[in-house]
Amino acid sequence: MKKVLCGIVIVAALSLAGSVVLAQDAANGEKTYKAKCAACHGASAEGKPAIKAPAIKGKSADDIQKAISTLPKHAALKSSITAEQVKDLAAYLATLK
Repeated sequence: MKKVLCGIVIVAALSLAGSVVLAQDAANGEKTYKAKCAACHGASAEGKPAIKAPAIKGKSADDIQKAISTLPKHAALKSSITAEQVKDLAAYLATLK
């Protein structure tokens, strides 16, 4: 019984630690989004059809990296954003509804 309870406590602690890390990633991603993406994609990543900027809510890190590296519109962004920032952006965009 003691081993089971100990196991439950360990799993709960690891889950909580993972949640804190994800929250930090999303917080960092929000800062990056506001600084580098919001002007074109909107405050809530809803997109701006008038300038042909698509909604990017829920995009994965792979989707974001592909858009940054292949679209001419993102040429300046390509050299100013790290792979870690791309992951943080994806974590933030996943929180948007």
